[in-house]
Amino acid sequence: MRKSSWSRSRPRVLRAASAPLAFARLACAALLIVGSAFALPVKAQVVKSVVTTERARAELLAHAPDGVEPGKALWVGLQLAHQPEWHTYWKNSGDSGLPTQLQWTLPPGVEAGEIAWPIPKKYPIGNLANYGYSGTVLLPVPLTVTPQFKPSLLGGDLEIKLKAQWLICRQECVPEEGEFALKIPARSATALYADVFNASFQAQPRPLAGAGTVRIDGGMLRVSVPGLPAEAHGKVLGFFPETKEVIETAAPVTQSWDGKVWNAVVPLSLQRSQSPAVMPLVLTLGDKGWRTEAQVVGQWPQVVAATGVSPALEEALRRNSLSQPAPAVSLTLAAALLGALLGGLILNLMPCVFPVLAIKVMGFARHADDRRAHRVSGLAFSAGVVLSFVLLGALLIGLRAAGQQLGWGFQLQSPLVVATLAALFTVIGLNLAGVFEFGAFLPSKLATLESRHPVANSFLSGVLAVAIASPCTAPFMGASLGLAVTLPTPQALLVFAALGFGMALPYLAAGWIPAVARLLPRPGPWMVTLRQFMAFPMFATVTWLLWVLGQQSGIDGAASLLVLLVAMSMVIWSLTLIGRSRGIVGGISLVVLALLMWHAGQNITAVDARPTTAASDGAWQPWEPGRVEQLLATGRPVFVDFTAAWCVTCQYNKKTTLANPAVLADLSAKNVALVRADWTRRDPAVTEALGQLGRNGVPVYVLYQSGRQPVVLSEVLSVDEVRAAVASL
Repeated sequence: MRKSSWSRSRPRVLRAASAPLAFARLACAALLIVGSAFALPVKAQVVKSVVTTERARAELLAHAPDGVEPGKALWVGLQLAHQPEWHTYWKNSGDSGLPTQLQWTLPPGVEAGEIAWPIPKKYPIGNLANYGYSGTVLLPVPLTVTPQFKPSLLGGDLEIKLKAQWLICRQECVPEEGEFALKIPARSATALYADVFNASFQAQPRPLAGAGTVRIDGGMLRVSVPGLPAEAHGKVLGFFPETKEVIETAAPVTQSWDGKVWNAVVPLSLQRSQSPAVMPLVLTLGDKGWRTEAQVVGQWPQVVAATGVSPALEEALRRNSLSQPAPAVSLTLAAALLGALLGGLILNLMPCVFPVLAIKVMGFARHADDRRAHRVSGLAFSAGVVLSFVLLGALLIGLRAAGQQLGWGFQLQSPLVVATLAALFTVIGLNLAGVFEFGAFLPSKLATLESRHPVANSFLSGVLAVAIASPCTAPFMGASLGLAVTLPTPQALLVFAALGFGMALPYLAAGWIPAVARLLPRPGPWMVTLRQFMAFPMFATVTWLLWVLGQQSGIDGAASLLVLLVAMSMVIWSLTLIGRSRGIVGGISLVVLALLMWHAGQNITAVDARPTTAASDGAWQPWEPGRVEQLLATGRPVFVDFTAAWCVTCQYNKKTTLANPAVLADLSAKNVALVRADWTRRDPAVTEALGQLGRNGVPVYVLYQSGRQPVVLSEVLSVDEVRAAVASL
């Protein structure tokens, strides 16, 4: 009799607990709530004209003595004032280092030229030598104003933005950067820094009338330069080739004069990476310099074959005597399929998947005595999981083929998707807690869809499980997904299908193997309590999604979404009222929700304006292209943490293994540079770096050392694994 009583009561109790059809409808509603955010503006980052660090002061200067008009002289420049003993680098940095990089953002009709480099100094370092600047130096850049430039009628200013990167060195080297902004009056002269720019112009090498020649003689370069001024005749001159990696920079230059022609013999670099037909040369005498385009005569000797990596990376690796191209993916298709199967199986243990899967287990328990229902539910759930993984993989492959740099979990790089999931899980949590029943809001025919279509219900449960599981990367998944995006489309989709099959395998087993089914609990009143308890993991998931959104859009975005969720919850609660209260309270709550939607959407989709130039997490530096090579050039090993705020495994590793005192002590003892590559927001450069490592998602942990292949560690880090890797340095 108790069983019959329970059977009569369970439709109302469990209808929403296993109602993905209704959840899908609510997802559409949540999309409408936050969908207007796509067309809203993005907050601008606040920048300034001066950036000061412990080692240098950088300032963006302008020189427009005739105003901003077509055909008039207009210069901007980055002035670097170095602290004593520190220096930055020339366009050819020598045996190590990197030249200063300037990236301009200019209005239409204004174009930036190349840096007019002042003459450099030579910095011997043991058996190496670098070229660069100390003290205070200005790197001027000419701007060309075309007739297409139209200053505004109100302000009439030319707004200039600059992102600059420089490597500053003493005995150690530190990569630094800054973002600058400057407004130049378009209708008046700007000459406050005329003396600074004129001094920089005087420090630039003067072009020579006659072209020099460079003759290749075995392993030597024989240089001849005519046309030098009389003040240089008979003097020992400084020699600076603009072409990188052609000569042995630190080797002595044998000089002589043949009348008015300066001659020199310079050893060729043993690891030469360039064979130019013209070699621009700069010759200096004190603070004066001259430049010539020397014609190369003869055949360059053969050098070692290229490593196969990108030219920029190959250049940095050779300059610092490194030989560590990105590791090639050595997985076979069979191994990738096995890795995907195991990774999908382990994915069920990830905390982000638990709330949805727990609801599925409740559904199995409800049909504990119905073997056929078990099997049908298991098959439908598995079909939903596998098909969702295949469709998600197809979307990823298609977008990458269209030129998008995307990886696994790419959908959560969109604040709109994060906000939508937060709204969906709020609704699910309110339903599980008993605040409302879906049947109360829907017509009777729709309300009974779940009971009449259990197969569709189980299928949509699988879809919902994949939506939550997709940000996670379990062990064995990383290499398989990295290979998948490089395979032909049919084979790649097979890998994604294997991943889905692995995730669905426990539920197939529960439906088709009696011994597994017997382990499931019997149905009973305890399921009412479990249903209500499951609301709290849902709300915990919402909390996590709010935190993710805060990483993407800042505290304003997270707070706006939280207010929006409260208003949405009020609307749902008002619909449970009866009589006039339902109309009055519901109307008020809908008005409040409408008023909040625009403001919330604006903040949710705004890019977080916090500066990323400083390492805000203790000893960790922010990753950027070339930073690893810069740090390796100083002789330090580098540990890179590829992470994202929406990656639960990443956050677990960060709070446990990477915060372990013993691990941090080992890293410090080996002078390992710590670099964090944040993939929370879409970053094509990070995606490309992951691809070079044979990976397509996070977490990824890599230990770099000069002259060795990068060591890629496990997705789920252990203290012993990291300490062992560091001990091998």
